[in-house]
Amino acid sequence: MFAIIETGGKQYRVSENDFLFIEKIEGEEGANVVFDKVLMSDGKIGTPYVEGAKVNATIVKQGRAPKIIVYKYKSKKNYHKKQGHRQPFTKVQITSIEG
Repeated sequence: MFAIIETGGKQYRVSENDFLFIEKIEGEEGANVVFDKVLMSDGKIGTPYVEGAKVNATIVKQGRAPKIIVYKYKSKKNYHKKQGHRQPFTKVQITSIEG
């Protein structure tokens, strides 16, 4: 059984015991999280969400992705700008799918 959930502006296909890296959500490691924006569950397609369906998950880790370098420049104009960015993420494990 699988479900399609929406979180952080993105959609994910999940099954039980899957590990998933999503956009950062609030909560400590080991805390339980409920995703109630379920687009599809057990063959039922929502309009836009399936009523009564929810996906339970446990937060495994809060972290930050590796640094990427953003470098901008304009040729012949002596314009250089260097900036780094590390995107925060939350790693969750799907524990159960209901509905």
